[in-house]
Amino acid sequence: EGIVAWNPDRLARNSIDGGKIIYLIDEGKLLDLKFPTHWFDNTPQGKFMLSISFGQSKYYVDNLSQNVVRGLHYKLKLGVWPTIAPYGYKNDRNTRGIVLEPKISKIIKISFDKFVKGEITTIKGIQNLFTKNKILGKFGKPVSFSKIKKLLSNPFYFGLMNYGKDSVMGTHTPLVSKRNFDLVQEKLAKRDDKRPHTNNFPFTGFIKCAECESYITAEKHFKNYPKTRGEVEYIYYRCTKKKKSCSQLYINSTSLETQLRDLVGSLSLKEIWANKLLEMLKKDEEKEIKFAKRELDNLSSSLTETEKKLDKLLEGYLEELVDSQNYQQKKKELLGIKTWIQEKINSIRKKGTFWVEPMRTFLTEAVATAKIAHENNNCTLLAQSAKKVGSNYLLEDKRISFLPNSPHNLLASSPFDASNITLTADLCRGEESNPHVCKDTWS
Repeated sequence: EGIVAWNPDRLARNSIDGGKIIYLIDEGKLLDLKFPTHWFDNTPQGKFMLSISFGQSKYYVDNLSQNVVRGLHYKLKLGVWPTIAPYGYKNDRNTRGIVLEPKISKIIKISFDKFVKGEITTIKGIQNLFTKNKILGKFGKPVSFSKIKKLLSNPFYFGLMNYGKDSVMGTHTPLVSKRNFDLVQEKLAKRDDKRPHTNNFPFTGFIKCAECESYITAEKHFKNYPKTRGEVEYIYYRCTKKKKSCSQLYINSTSLETQLRDLVGSLSLKEIWANKLLEMLKKDEEKEIKFAKRELDNLSSSLTETEKKLDKLLEGYLEELVDSQNYQQKKKELLGIKTWIQEKINSIRKKGTFWVEPMRTFLTEAVATAKIAHENNNCTLLAQSAKKVGSNYLLEDKRISFLPNSPHNLLASSPFDASNITLTADLCRGEESNPHVCKDTWS
C-alpha cells in the first residue's frame, strides 16, 4: 500500500505524524510514497531525506505561527483589536481596525445605562430590549443569556482590551465609562436570575426581613364578593422564612406602598426649591470654571506619573526584576488608575467641574422623586426610586426602615422636611448653592 500526495508537508506538519509515517514504512505497512514535486525511495537514504522534508514542514509551521502571534501582539500594542471585532463593533477593511456597528452599539450602550440606573435589573430584561429593537442571535432567535452576560462583563466596552495575558487600552470608541462598568459588575455579582419570575411584584428583591434577614416575597389571594365586586385580587408581602423560623406576619401591598411613598417623598424636593438651587448652582459653576485649569494640571501630572510607573514596571519586567504574574497584576492596576484619570480629565474638559453636573442631576432627580411619590399606579417607578434613594430596606412588625443613600441622605438629615418646606428669604440669605437656615430663624 502507498500514499500519493503533492508534497511531504501535506502528510505531516508535526513530529508525531512524521514519525508515524516513517514507522509504518519501517514495519512494512506502508510500502511507497509518491510525490510530483519530491523524490522518495524506500531506502535508508530515502527515509532520511523524507525526515528532513518533515522537519522543514515543522519549521515552516512553527515559524509561521510565531510570526502571526508576533503580528497580533504588535497590533495589540498599537491599541487595535487584532482579531474578530466584539459584538457591537465591526472590522474595517480599509483601516484594518474596528469601528462601531451603529445599530447594535447603540442598544448595547442603552443596556449599560439602563442596568446602572436600575431601569433593567435582569438579563431577561436586556434580552427583551435587544429583541424589541430587532437585534437577534443565530437563526433569528433572541440573543442568548450567556452572550448578554459575557457582553456586560467585557472590559472592552470601556476601552480595556484583554488578549491572552496582555491588557492594553484600545484606541476604539468605548460604549461605557469605567465607573458605570464597575457598577454593572457589582449588580451582576448580586443578581439572582436562577429562577424564572412568573409574577411581576415590584417591591420584591430589595426588602429583607429584619428578624431573619431573608428577602420578602409576595403572593396573590382572591376573594369573591358575589353581590358587589365579584372576584377581587389582593397582594400580600411576607418573609420567605428560608433561613430559620420567623415570627413576622404578612403586610398587604397597599400598606407597604403607602410607607414606601412616605419614605421616598421624605427624600425629595419641591420644584420651587430645586429651581432656586439651580440658579445658585449656575453662579457657583461660573466660579468653579476658574479653578478647572488647576485641576487639569494636577490630573495631567498624575497621568504623567502613572505612565512613568508603567514604563518603569515594563523595564523591571524586561530586566527580570519582576515576575510575569506580578507584572500583569500591577499593570492592570496602573491601567485602571490611568483610565480613571483620563475619564476625570475628559469630564472636566466637557463640564468644567467635578461636582456641578452631579449636583444638577441630583436636584432634577429629587424633583422627579417627589412627583413619583405622589402619583398613583406607578409602583414599578416607585420601587426604582426607592432603590435609588435608599438601601438596606428592612421589614419588621409591618413597618419599613431603611438607610438613605448619598447624596439623598442630606435631605433626610435636614432639621426640616425638605419636601414640604416653604421657600423663604431666611433660607436663601447669602445666595449660595448650599442654602441653610439662619440661627435667628429658630430662636
